[in-house]
Amino acid sequence: MTANSNDTSTSVFRLSPLIRITLLTLYVALTVPLPFLAEVTKAPTPPELLWAGISIGFVGLYAVLTERVMIDDQGIKVTYPVWVPRFFRKGWSLSWSDVKSLKPRTTGQGGLVYYFLSQDGKAYLLPMRVAGFNRLVNIVQAKTGIDTTDVRPLAQPWMYVILFCCTLLLLLVDAWTINTAILGNG
Repeated sequence: MTANSNDTSTSVFRLSPLIRITLLTLYVALTVPLPFLAEVTKAPTPPELLWAGISIGFVGLYAVLTERVMIDDQGIKVTYPVWVPRFFRKGWSLSWSDVKSLKPRTTGQGGLVYYFLSQDGKAYLLPMRVAGFNRLVNIVQAKTGIDTTDVRPLAQPWMYVILFCCTLLLLLVDAWTINTAILGNG
């Protein structure tokens, strides 16, 4: 989404829908069978408590996935909707004049992430899972003069497609598990 008014334009980048759908579906696939299995196995944790925990966890995950990156002539800002408590996810902002450099860092899994380094030495993670990532880094390059030609997203879309397909298979196993639990309990 881009809004223009004279010299000022604001670009808003949201988390990629493929990533959001994949992660929410994976969460459901991993958690929904638990209350059914707890009931069948007569686990000490009541299914109602598990349903409450799963619901709270889903809202928490959804909140994290509502991240927005806003870029305008003044700087870059990572924000969340007003319903997301600031103690949970507070976001950050950085003016273009405060950007000193963009530094790569290797993750524990061998991936590469990038941090904005500010003039005062603070580091701000470049959001890499947004839809329109290439456009975002092109704007960063135009606003800061930092060469971003080697900056790539952390995970390629095909990785999330594979994870989504595996999640759909897991949902089929979940359906069988839940069906077996209900029929075996009835």
